[in-house]
Amino acid sequence: MEVCRPLKTDDKLKHRPLNPYRFFRGMICLVVFLSTAFMLLAYLGPGAVLFRYLSIHYSRKATSFFFGLWLSMWPFLFEKINGTKVVFSGDDVPHKERILIIVNHRTEVDWMYLWDLAMRKGCLGYIKYILKSSLMKLPVLGWGFHVLEFISVDRKWETDETILHQMLSTFKNPRDPLWLALFPEGTDFTEEKCEKSKKFAAEVGLPVLTNVLLPKTRGFCLCLETLRGSFDAVYDLTIAYKRQCPFFLDNVFGVDPSEVHIHIQRIPINNIPTSDAEAAAWLTNRFKVKDELLSDFKSQGQFPDQKPEEQLSTLQSLLNFTVIIALTTIFTYLTFSYKLCMVYVSLACLYLAYITRCKIFPMPLEFLPFVKGKKDD
Repeated sequence: MEVCRPLKTDDKLKHRPLNPYRFFRGMICLVVFLSTAFMLLAYLGPGAVLFRYLSIHYSRKATSFFFGLWLSMWPFLFEKINGTKVVFSGDDVPHKERILIIVNHRTEVDWMYLWDLAMRKGCLGYIKYILKSSLMKLPVLGWGFHVLEFISVDRKWETDETILHQMLSTFKNPRDPLWLALFPEGTDFTEEKCEKSKKFAAEVGLPVLTNVLLPKTRGFCLCLETLRGSFDAVYDLTIAYKRQCPFFLDNVFGVDPSEVHIHIQRIPINNIPTSDAEAAAWLTNRFKVKDELLSDFKSQGQFPDQKPEEQLSTLQSLLNFTVIIALTTIFTYLTFSYKLCMVYVSLACLYLAYITRCKIFPMPLEFLPFVKGKKDD
């Protein structure tokens, strides 16, 4: 996941022009997304974190429910408001599996389009990302990433290994649905990075890839080592865009992309090698397959085995939107009508900023009679 870049309004390659209507609509959407995120976090975030002292399992269920409601607004924006066509191909996948997702990283918004698939499979609130630690410093959004237990890394294995293992170990409970998303390339794709990757691959005798970067394997191997017993499968997702890769503000203002293509290959967890060396070779081979898929996409404009995927329900999306707006309206009214609520919001922001900065994740209090013996819940 990368920090968003500015929208190039003079870019003639955009699928749709940035006219005053799209700009005004995009600004309204951005204000709605940020304001709803802030109010939900301020009023519900501290409670969700503190509830972990009683039960991690039920804290995650509550967090995932409200997170899923808020996140459902993004696929609605992409597909219904912006008119972006999301095309799925490859394997049919079942609902509500515990999975590890490996994805190529074309641009800064790849991670957002995983929500379109997760929403259709009933797992929108359960998706978690491994992301770079600098994103945790973003006001409001960084707090949300922490509450939702996204795993932050510095991209230095000496420090990341311990943190990654500690966080992954908390996801072992098979009762907790989980979509864990990993971008093994470690950064988004550029031609400059690709040249460095090809040079390194040639020097060490690994496949020379032209459409993806050589994957970093240690994080993937640690995910498998820690959670293999609770995963059902690994989903190998390959993402491609028609015309050009979009940026965050392209999505907000609806100027790009015209189509997003997601190719899915489901690999049962038992089919993946158990040793680190073999698992690393397996991942490298998967990225060689991705490279070939993307080469074919460039020439044919689509991935093989396209699937007719169910359309998002406009009615359900509007219902979710109404619930989020209603909660935000109530919370906003309370905040500006009662000094006590204003004080609470201020304290909540301080608390969320503190636990995010210090990476605090409360664990159940074992001395409580109804919690004792249920540490993994």
